[in-house]
Amino acid sequence: MPYSFVLTGGGSGGHVFPALAVGRVLRDRGHHLLFIGTREGMEARLVPEVGYDIEFIRIGALNRAGARRQIHTSLQLPASILAARRLLNRFRPRAVFSMGGFVAGPVMLAAVVSRIPLVIMEPNATPGFANRRMGKRVYRALLGFESTKAWFPFDKSEVTGLPVRPEFFALQPKVSGPFTVLITGGSQGSRTLNRASRESWPLFRNRQVPIHIVHQSGVAEHAALAAEFAETGLEGEIVPFIRDMPNAFAAADLVIGRSGAGGLSEIAAAGMASVLVPFPFAADDHQRKNAEALLHAKAVRMILDAETTGERLFQEIESLRQNPAELSAMRDHVRKFANPGAAERAADVMEEAAQRPQEVLQHGIAKNLS
Repeated sequence: MPYSFVLTGGGSGGHVFPALAVGRVLRDRGHHLLFIGTREGMEARLVPEVGYDIEFIRIGALNRAGARRQIHTSLQLPASILAARRLLNRFRPRAVFSMGGFVAGPVMLAAVVSRIPLVIMEPNATPGFANRRMGKRVYRALLGFESTKAWFPFDKSEVTGLPVRPEFFALQPKVSGPFTVLITGGSQGSRTLNRASRESWPLFRNRQVPIHIVHQSGVAEHAALAAEFAETGLEGEIVPFIRDMPNAFAAADLVIGRSGAGGLSEIAAAGMASVLVPFPFAADDHQRKNAEALLHAKAVRMILDAETTGERLFQEIESLRQNPAELSAMRDHVRKFANPGAAERAADVMEEAAQRPQEVLQHGIAKNLS
């Protein structure tokens, strides 16, 4: 039986892509979908590209925002909640799925007030602001880490991991060719990783280390880095953006990157050895906490952003290059954090929520309309 569902979450690709993955499963099962987002977030471009209907509300950030922005968002909040309630009343979803992000707050509140089952996905070790606020009111919390259950009712939470493209799970360990390091600070690049990588090049060159470097720099610094790298004589390339990340993983022995939930989920799915450099200004320092959860399991190495220099990067890479046993152990340990079927499980939970007695949902909607 087809149902109607609302999905929300936005601002960054880390919020949008997993929601779209869940939406794809639901749509393939014949259900009707509506995405609620903001015009300023990545969802405004990404959602229409895959053919989902989208409606927009106006809301800004509260957590880790400046005082002026917080005041502006607080003033927007009542109208945003009302707009979200109107959309829910019009679309009449049987459940709401939230990936978080500042747009999710009003939609989540509207769902709870309307007595519509709310399913949230929280992939970080420390929940985001909206998910922390709504944690005790969810129908189900789908989590990335076992430790995150402490924030939610025990009987309403489960570890599913974050939806990851199946290509990552299909990757096999690299067995030939030069030792290849993939450095990526995300689609926009990382100034810290760009600087440290640049500082490490003379060390690799002067010590004649047999290494191949692939570095995703972001657009802003690409031209300067590429020109300087070409003069080093080292093997590799500097690219502004990598569209086929599974293929880049397949060619690499070691990944150097940030520790957002999306990147960690891909590393775990692919069984990649990695050195993580948490972004220090992530909300609630969640990237450091994500990395520490894997560090304690000996699944990764970690360097704090303030300690990331060319010399430190060189030492970490060389240590692992010369220790294939540790690389292999890291791959084995990190695979334990992989969660295939996360999107399918989220879709299952949405269907379970939709099967709650219809009169409960009608009572909630009728109350809001009265």
